[in-house]
Amino acid sequence: MRNSHWNDLLLLIDGKEPAYRPVGFIIDSPWIPGWYGISNIDYYSSDELWLKANLKAASDFPSVWFLPGFWSEYGMCTEPSAFGSRMVFLEKNLPHAERIISDISEADRLPDPDVRTDGMLPLMISRLRNNRKAIEAADHGIRFAVARGPMNIASFLMGTTEFMLALAMDPEACHRLLNKITGFVCRWVEWQKECFPSIDGVLILDDIIGFVGEDEFREFVLPYFRKIFDAADVKVRFLHNDAEGLITAKYLEEMNVNLFNFSFNHSLDEIRRLAGPGVTLLGNIPPRDVLAEGSPAAVEEAVNRAMGEIGDHSRIIWSAGGGMPQGVSSGNIRAFVSAVESNKGHAY
Repeated sequence: MRNSHWNDLLLLIDGKEPAYRPVGFIIDSPWIPGWYGISNIDYYSSDELWLKANLKAASDFPSVWFLPGFWSEYGMCTEPSAFGSRMVFLEKNLPHAERIISDISEADRLPDPDVRTDGMLPLMISRLRNNRKAIEAADHGIRFAVARGPMNIASFLMGTTEFMLALAMDPEACHRLLNKITGFVCRWVEWQKECFPSIDGVLILDDIIGFVGEDEFREFVLPYFRKIFDAADVKVRFLHNDAEGLITAKYLEEMNVNLFNFSFNHSLDEIRRLAGPGVTLLGNIPPRDVLAEGSPAAVEEAVNRAMGEIGDHSRIIWSAGGGMPQGVSSGNIRAFVSAVESNKGHAY
C-alpha cells in the first residue's frame, strides 16, 4: 500500500475523515495478470513480473487504495497447499486445490502445518523479502498479513458440500477441524508479521461464513474468528465475506473486526445499521456484472446509486462488493474514481 494511503486508512479506522472520498479495491491474481497482459502462471512464477504488474497498477491509478497491496499469493491454493493439497495451475484462470479428505472422520489425520516450511508459504515470504526494497523505494509498504479463514480452508480440504453437511451431522469433529485450522491461521498471520515488522493490518477472507444460519454462526464462526483477530494484534482488522453478510455484520464488533468488505446484494445503509458506526465499510457496486462487464456509464450510475443509499459517508471506502474480478478495464476503474470524486452526496 502507498504510505500516504496507509496513513489515511489509519485515520479513517479511527473515525477521522481524510480530505477526500477514498476509493479502494482488493486486487490479486483474478485481476492483475489479465489486466497486465500476462498469464496467471507467469504472474505466480516470476518475481519480476509480479512486482512490475503491481507497481503498474499503483502507478496507473495513483489515487486508488489497493488492498492489501503487493499481495503475495497463489490463489486459493495458498493455505490448502500447507496441508498437502494437490495444486492445479492454469494459464488463464485461477489455480485450484484438490480436496484431501472426503469425510469429516478423516480430519484428525490432517497435519499441523509448519508455516515456515510447508506448502507454498515459504515461497510467499521469499517473494516479499526479495522485493521489499523495491516496494519501499516506490513509496509503498508491506502492511497486511493475509489468510483465508478457517471455514474457507475447511471447504477446500474436504469439499464445500461435505463440510456443510458435517456441520450438521458431526459438530464435534467439525470443531476439532476448525480448531486445528484456526491454530494454523494464527501461526501464519503471526509469522508474516514477524517477518515484516511494517505489517499492522490483517486481512481474512472467508465466504463460507455467509452460508450458515445465526446459531451456526455463533457456534462455528464467532469464536474462531475472534481468536484470529485477537491474535493478530494489529490496528486494521479486515474481513472479506461477499456471500450472505447480514449475520456477519451483526457480529463484527464481537469478532474484533474494524474493516468489512461485503456483498453488493446488501446496501451500505443496511450493513451500517447492523455493523454500527465504528466499523469502516468497503463497497459497494456489483464487481462482475457492472465493474467488469458494464460500460463506464453503467459504472458511474452504479456508483451514484450506492452513494445515494446512505446519508452518512463517514468511514466508507468506495469499492466493489467483493474483490476486483477478471476483466475490469482501466476505463471502468477511471469511471469509478471520477464518479466518486464528482458525486455531491445527493440521493440517487
